[in-house]
Amino acid sequence: MTLTPAPDAAARLPGPAASPSVSPAPSVSPSPPASRSLALRVRCEFGLTAVLLLGVVTGVRWLFAPDGYGGGGAAFTVLGAGVGVLLAVLMLSGPGRRSGAHLNPAVTLALWRLGAFPGRDVLPYCLAQLGGSVTGTWLAAVVWGPVVARPPVGYAAVRPGPGWGEGAVVAAEAGVLAASALMLAGLLAYPVGRRLLPYAVGLVTALVIALLGPLTGGSANPARQFGPALLAREAGGAGPLWMYVAGPVLGAVAGAVLGRRLVRTAGREAR
Repeated sequence: MTLTPAPDAAARLPGPAASPSVSPAPSVSPSPPASRSLALRVRCEFGLTAVLLLGVVTGVRWLFAPDGYGGGGAAFTVLGAGVGVLLAVLMLSGPGRRSGAHLNPAVTLALWRLGAFPGRDVLPYCLAQLGGSVTGTWLAAVVWGPVVARPPVGYAAVRPGPGWGEGAVVAAEAGVLAASALMLAGLLAYPVGRRLLPYAVGLVTALVIALLGPLTGGSANPARQFGPALLAREAGGAGPLWMYVAGPVLGAVAGAVLGRRLVRTAGREAR
Protein backbone atom coordinates (compact mmCIF):
# COMPACT_ATOMS: atom_id res chain seq x y z
CA MET A 1 0.00 0.00 0.00
CA THR A 2 1.24 3.52 -0.80
CA LEU A 3 -0.24 6.86 -0.01
CA THR A 4 1.82 9.47 -1.78
CA PRO A 5 0.39 12.71 -3.19
CA ALA A 6 0.68 13.80 -6.76
CA PRO A 7 3.37 16.44 -7.25
CA ASP A 8 0.80 19.23 -7.06
CA ALA A 9 -1.60 17.42 -4.76
CA ALA A 10 -1.68 19.74 -1.81
CA ALA A 11 -2.30 22.79 -3.94
CA ARG A 12 -5.69 21.44 -4.95
CA LEU A 13 -6.81 20.13 -1.57
CA PRO A 14 -9.47 22.18 0.21
CA GLY A 15 -8.89 23.41 3.69
CA PRO A 16 -5.98 24.93 5.62
CA ALA A 17 -3.29 23.84 3.14
CA ALA A 18 -4.86 25.67 0.22
CA SER A 19 -2.90 28.86 0.87
CA PRO A 20 -0.91 29.88 -2.22
CA SER A 21 2.01 30.77 0.04
CA VAL A 22 2.59 27.11 0.85
CA SER A 23 4.71 25.21 -1.64
CA PRO A 24 3.39 21.66 -2.20
CA ALA A 25 5.72 18.75 -1.55
CA PRO A 26 6.95 16.78 -3.30
CA SER A 27 7.13 18.92 -6.44
CA VAL A 28 9.06 19.18 -9.66
CA SER A 29 10.02 22.53 -11.12
CA PRO A 30 10.05 23.75 -13.76
CA SER A 31 7.14 21.77 -15.15
CA PRO A 32 7.49 20.39 -18.68
CA PRO A 33 4.58 20.58 -21.15
CA ALA A 34 1.53 18.63 -19.93
CA SER A 35 1.69 15.76 -22.45
CA ARG A 36 5.42 15.21 -21.97
CA SER A 37 5.05 15.56 -18.21
CA LEU A 38 2.34 12.88 -18.09
CA ALA A 39 4.39 10.48 -20.20
CA LEU A 40 7.39 10.95 -17.91
CA ARG A 41 5.32 10.52 -14.76
CA VAL A 42 3.63 7.40 -16.13
CA ARG A 43 7.04 5.88 -16.92
CA CYS A 44 8.13 6.64 -13.37
CA GLU A 45 5.02 4.96 -11.95
CA PHE A 46 5.67 1.90 -14.11
CA GLY A 47 9.30 1.63 -13.04
CA LEU A 48 8.67 2.32 -9.36
CA THR A 49 5.87 -0.27 -9.19
CA ALA A 50 8.12 -2.81 -10.91
CA VAL A 51 10.84 -2.15 -8.30
CA LEU A 52 8.27 -2.48 -5.52
CA LEU A 53 7.04 -5.87 -6.78
CA LEU A 54 10.58 -7.08 -7.39
CA GLY A 55 11.31 -6.26 -3.75
CA VAL A 56 8.11 -7.85 -2.47
CA VAL A 57 8.57 -11.11 -4.38
CA THR A 58 12.23 -11.22 -3.37
CA GLY A 59 11.25 -10.82 0.28
CA VAL A 60 8.60 -13.54 0.06
CA ARG A 61 11.04 -15.85 -1.73
CA TRP A 62 13.69 -15.61 1.02
CA LEU A 63 11.33 -15.43 3.98
CA PHE A 64 8.85 -18.18 3.06
CA ALA A 65 10.67 -20.65 0.79
CA PRO A 66 12.03 -23.82 2.46
CA ASP A 67 15.61 -22.90 1.56
CA GLY A 68 15.16 -19.45 3.09
CA TYR A 69 13.81 -18.42 6.46
CA GLY A 70 10.96 -20.92 6.16
CA GLY A 71 7.99 -18.75 7.07
CA GLY A 72 6.34 -18.34 10.44
CA GLY A 73 4.84 -15.39 12.29
CA ALA A 74 8.05 -13.38 12.40
CA ALA A 75 8.36 -13.61 8.62
CA PHE A 76 5.40 -11.27 8.11
CA THR A 77 6.90 -8.74 10.51
CA VAL A 78 10.23 -8.80 8.71
CA LEU A 79 8.52 -8.58 5.32
CA GLY A 80 6.40 -5.65 6.48
CA ALA A 81 9.43 -3.78 7.78
CA GLY A 82 11.32 -4.35 4.55
CA VAL A 83 8.45 -3.29 2.30
CA GLY A 84 7.76 -0.25 4.47
CA VAL A 85 11.36 0.93 4.18
CA LEU A 86 11.35 0.25 0.43
CA LEU A 87 8.19 2.31 -0.04
CA ALA A 88 9.62 5.25 1.88
CA VAL A 89 12.80 5.12 -0.20
CA LEU A 90 10.83 4.97 -3.46
CA MET A 91 8.66 7.89 -2.40
CA LEU A 92 11.68 10.02 -1.53
CA SER A 93 13.57 9.13 -4.71
CA GLY A 94 13.78 11.42 -7.72
CA PRO A 95 11.31 9.38 -9.82
CA GLY A 96 9.01 9.12 -6.80
CA ARG A 97 8.94 12.88 -6.35
CA ARG A 98 8.37 13.31 -10.07
CA SER A 99 5.32 11.05 -10.34
CA GLY A 100 4.04 11.25 -6.78
CA ALA A 101 4.79 7.52 -6.32
CA HIS A 102 1.20 6.36 -5.94
CA LEU A 103 2.15 2.75 -6.85
CA ASN A 104 -1.43 1.77 -6.06
CA PRO A 105 -4.53 2.22 -8.27
CA ALA A 106 -6.72 2.62 -5.19
CA VAL A 107 -4.55 5.52 -3.97
CA THR A 108 -4.71 7.16 -7.40
CA LEU A 109 -8.51 6.96 -7.25
CA ALA A 110 -8.51 8.32 -3.70
CA LEU A 111 -6.35 11.30 -4.69
CA TRP A 112 -8.68 11.99 -7.59
CA ARG A 113 -11.72 11.94 -5.29
CA LEU A 114 -9.86 14.23 -2.89
CA GLY A 115 -9.45 16.71 -5.72
CA ALA A 116 -5.68 16.31 -5.55
CA PHE A 117 -5.13 14.49 -8.84
CA PRO A 118 -6.59 15.17 -12.32
CA GLY A 119 -9.16 12.67 -13.53
CA ARG A 120 -7.62 12.52 -17.02
CA ASP A 121 -4.44 11.02 -15.54
CA VAL A 122 -6.13 8.28 -13.50
CA LEU A 123 -6.32 5.63 -16.24
CA PRO A 124 -2.71 6.08 -17.48
CA TYR A 125 -1.43 5.87 -13.91
CA CYS A 126 -3.47 2.74 -13.12
CA LEU A 127 -2.36 1.00 -16.31
CA ALA A 128 1.27 1.86 -15.57
CA GLN A 129 0.96 0.49 -12.04
CA LEU A 130 -0.60 -2.78 -13.22
CA GLY A 131 1.99 -3.14 -15.97
CA GLY A 132 4.77 -2.48 -13.49
CA SER A 133 3.31 -5.12 -11.20
CA VAL A 134 3.50 -7.79 -13.90
CA THR A 135 6.99 -6.70 -14.94
CA GLY A 136 8.41 -6.63 -11.42
CA THR A 137 6.96 -10.05 -10.61
CA TRP A 138 8.35 -11.50 -13.84
CA LEU A 139 11.78 -10.00 -13.15
CA ALA A 140 11.81 -11.61 -9.70
CA ALA A 141 11.11 -14.98 -11.32
CA VAL A 142 13.96 -14.42 -13.76
CA VAL A 143 16.36 -13.47 -10.97
CA TRP A 144 15.43 -16.19 -8.47
CA GLY A 145 14.37 -18.99 -10.78
CA PRO A 146 11.68 -21.70 -10.55
CA VAL A 147 11.39 -21.48 -6.75
CA VAL A 148 9.35 -18.28 -7.23
CA ALA A 149 6.62 -20.18 -9.09
CA ARG A 150 6.42 -23.11 -6.67
CA PRO A 151 4.55 -23.18 -3.35
CA PRO A 152 4.82 -21.68 -0.82
CA VAL A 153 6.11 -18.65 -2.74
CA GLY A 154 3.69 -18.86 -5.68
CA TYR A 155 4.85 -15.56 -7.18
CA ALA A 156 4.05 -13.93 -3.80
CA ALA A 157 0.32 -13.92 -4.56
CA VAL A 158 -1.50 -13.29 -1.27
CA ARG A 159 -4.26 -15.56 -0.04
CA PRO A 160 -6.70 -15.32 2.87
CA GLY A 161 -5.94 -17.30 5.99
CA PRO A 162 -8.17 -20.02 7.45
CA GLY A 163 -11.66 -18.83 8.28
CA TRP A 164 -11.50 -15.72 6.12
CA GLY A 165 -14.18 -15.73 3.44
CA GLU A 166 -14.33 -13.43 0.44
CA GLY A 167 -16.70 -10.98 2.10
CA ALA A 168 -14.51 -10.66 5.17
CA VAL A 169 -11.43 -10.06 3.04
CA VAL A 170 -13.19 -7.37 1.01
CA ALA A 171 -14.36 -5.66 4.21
CA ALA A 172 -10.89 -5.77 5.78
CA GLU A 173 -9.16 -4.47 2.65
CA ALA A 174 -11.76 -1.72 2.30
CA GLY A 175 -11.34 -0.73 5.94
CA VAL A 176 -7.56 -0.43 5.59
CA LEU A 177 -7.82 1.78 2.51
CA ALA A 178 -10.62 3.91 3.97
CA ALA A 179 -8.51 4.64 7.03
CA SER A 180 -5.46 5.23 4.84
CA ALA A 181 -7.36 7.68 2.62
CA LEU A 182 -8.44 9.60 5.73
CA MET A 183 -4.81 9.70 6.84
CA LEU A 184 -3.81 10.90 3.39
CA ALA A 185 -6.37 13.72 3.47
CA GLY A 186 -5.24 14.81 6.91
CA LEU A 187 -1.52 14.77 6.16
CA LEU A 188 -1.88 16.57 2.85
CA ALA A 189 -3.82 19.37 4.53
CA TYR A 190 -0.76 20.65 6.43
CA PRO A 191 2.86 21.26 5.37
CA VAL A 192 4.31 19.25 8.24
CA GLY A 193 2.03 16.35 7.34
CA ARG A 194 3.27 16.35 3.77
CA ARG A 195 6.86 16.17 4.97
CA LEU A 196 6.03 13.22 7.21
CA LEU A 197 4.01 11.39 4.56
CA PRO A 198 6.70 8.96 3.28
CA TYR A 199 7.50 7.82 6.79
CA ALA A 200 3.83 7.49 7.76
CA VAL A 201 3.20 5.42 4.64
CA GLY A 202 6.12 3.13 5.40
CA LEU A 203 4.97 2.61 8.98
CA VAL A 204 1.33 1.93 8.02
CA THR A 205 2.39 -0.50 5.31
CA ALA A 206 4.66 -2.38 7.70
CA LEU A 207 1.82 -2.70 10.22
CA VAL A 208 -0.71 -3.85 7.62
CA ILE A 209 1.59 -6.61 6.36
CA ALA A 210 2.66 -7.70 9.85
CA LEU A 211 -0.85 -7.75 11.34
CA LEU A 212 -3.09 -8.65 8.41
CA GLY A 213 -0.63 -10.73 6.38
CA PRO A 214 -1.41 -13.96 8.25
CA LEU A 215 -5.15 -13.20 8.20
CA THR A 216 -6.34 -11.57 4.98
CA GLY A 217 -3.03 -11.57 3.10
CA GLY A 218 -2.47 -7.86 3.80
CA SER A 219 -2.39 -6.67 0.19
CA ALA A 220 -4.23 -3.31 0.41
CA ASN A 221 -3.10 -2.58 -3.15
CA PRO A 222 -4.59 -3.96 -6.40
CA ALA A 223 -1.18 -3.60 -8.09
CA ARG A 224 0.46 -5.60 -5.28
CA GLN A 225 -1.74 -8.58 -6.15
CA PHE A 226 -2.28 -8.12 -9.89
CA GLY A 227 1.06 -9.34 -11.26
CA PRO A 228 1.53 -12.15 -8.74
CA ALA A 229 -2.04 -13.43 -9.17
CA LEU A 230 -1.80 -13.28 -12.96
CA LEU A 231 1.48 -15.17 -13.15
CA ALA A 232 0.38 -17.66 -10.49
CA ARG A 233 -2.70 -18.50 -12.55
CA GLU A 234 -0.62 -18.86 -15.69
CA ALA A 235 1.51 -21.38 -13.80
CA GLY A 236 -1.56 -23.32 -12.69
CA GLY A 237 -1.58 -22.00 -9.13
CA ALA A 238 -4.19 -20.13 -7.11
CA GLY A 239 -4.13 -16.38 -7.44
CA PRO A 240 -7.31 -14.78 -6.01
CA LEU A 241 -7.72 -11.29 -7.41
CA TRP A 242 -11.18 -9.74 -7.43
CA MET A 243 -11.51 -9.22 -3.68
CA TYR A 244 -8.03 -7.66 -3.52
CA VAL A 245 -9.17 -5.18 -6.17
CA ALA A 246 -12.73 -4.47 -5.03
CA GLY A 247 -11.91 -3.97 -1.35
CA PRO A 248 -9.13 -1.38 -1.73
CA VAL A 249 -10.96 0.53 -4.47
CA LEU A 250 -14.22 0.77 -2.52
CA GLY A 251 -12.45 1.69 0.70
CA ALA A 252 -10.19 4.28 -0.92
CA VAL A 253 -13.06 6.09 -2.64
CA ALA A 254 -15.27 6.04 0.47
CA GLY A 255 -12.43 7.24 2.69
CA ALA A 256 -11.51 9.99 0.25
CA VAL A 257 -15.08 11.31 0.07
CA LEU A 258 -15.29 11.41 3.86
CA GLY A 259 -11.79 12.84 4.17
CA ARG A 260 -12.53 15.69 1.78
CA ARG A 261 -15.62 16.62 3.78
CA LEU A 262 -13.69 16.57 7.04
CA VAL A 263 -10.89 18.75 5.62
CA ARG A 264 -13.43 21.25 4.30
CA THR A 265 -15.15 21.34 7.67
CA ALA A 266 -11.83 21.87 9.45
CA GLY A 267 -10.96 24.66 7.03
CA ARG A 268 -14.23 26.47 7.67
CA GLU A 269 -13.82 26.15 11.43
CA ALA A 270 -10.22 27.43 11.21
CA ARG A 271 -11.45 30.56 9.48
